Formats: sequence, structure tokens, C-alpha cells
Amino acid sequence: MNKAFIFDMDGVIVDSNPYHKIALQQFCKQLGYDLTEAQLREKIYGRTNKDWIFNLFGDIGEARVQQYAEEKEALYRTLYDKDITAVNGLVAFLEKVDKLGIARAIATSAPRANVDFSLSRTHTGRFFTTILDDSFVSKGKPDPEIYVKTAAALGYAPADCVVFEDSLSGVQAGKRAGCKVVGITTTHSPEELHETDFIIRDFAGLEPLELISKLF
Repeated sequence: MNKAFIFDMDGVIVDSNPYHKIALQQFCKQLGYDLTEAQLREKIYGRTNKDWIFNLFGDIGEARVQQYAEEKEALYRTLYDKDITAVNGLVAFLEKVDKLGIARAIATSAPRANVDFSLSRTHTGRFFTTILDDSFVSKGKPDPEIYVKTAAALGYAPADCVVFEDSLSGVQAGKRAGCKVVGITTTHSPEELHETDFIIRDFAGLEPLELISKLF
């Protein structure tokens, strides 16, 4: 195949944002912040821990940023542990992708501990040998760095890659990288994802070759 698929993780592999939201609200409330929906959407969703912590708390130093990030993510994993499942239709879609030999990767703003948590709990790790997490980039989404680097890791030009994204910052990153972007409505409405090239509710019934034909 001459096209590749790149998957964001939160909101794409797992519908985790409701649990991230609870973890963020509980964690930040301990520090005196009652997060609004607007703050979550505009300052946090789709971004690296380093970026959203800076957006919310300012320059608090690298050690404190790392501490906050680890505490929040540990809380998230505890909250989600018993409920985590793959997004509807994803496993069947990945099996089709694998059978067709389509190259694929994960490109996420999340730390590796969350990646391992999500893939192990959903039994989808077998589909991915190329994974770029937040440690691979110096600039988080909406900067295109993560998608440019992931395309290069797969050996494809960004113009030949399809990005699956749920967040507005992720959509912007994919488009700025020069990729085709499929928006999944786990986090935002179809209207909010209007900058994408194609919109899906989930992966149920989605055919990889039909999707490629629609996009290219």
C-alpha cells in the first residue's frame, strides 16, 4: 500500500477523555482551580502535559511540571482501569488494516505509561510497532511536529498519511503537517470538526480501502 494510517490515542484508540476530564478536574481542584468546559477545550485537550500545565499554571519549573503530570496521569489510570475499552469497531478495523498490509502508527501527546496502559487493556498493542509519545517531540499539538516525525518513522510523506484525530489541536497538527485528517466525534461535534477531510462517529463498518478512495 502507498498510504499509511496514523492514530492519535485518547479519543481514537480509547474514548478516554471523559476520564481525563474527571482526573483533570479532581487534580486541579486540589490546587485551587475549578476547570470550565472552555478551559478544557481551549487549553488542555490534545496537548502534552507540559503544554497544558504551562497554559494553566504558568512557568512553575520542570520538576513541578513532571510531578503534576505524573500525579494527574496516575489518577486517570486509576479512574479508568475498570472501564477501559477500545472505541467501537476499532479492533475489527485494525484487523482489516493489518490484513491489507497498510502501515500504521500511534502519534500521541500522552506519556508512554498511558500508551502501554491503553494498548494492554484493549489488546491492540499487536497492531502497532511504531509509537511516538510525548517524549518524541519538543512542541505539542497543534504544532505539526508529532505527525511529521511519525510519517518519517513510517517512511511515508505526510501527504500520503491519514491521521485519525478527535481533538481540535490534533486536527490542526495533522493538517499543518500536510496529512489527510479523519475526525472522530468522541470529543467534538461534526460541526466543530469541520476542518477535517472526513468525519466518523466510530470505526464500526469502516473499510480501509473505501476510506482511502474517499480521501485521495
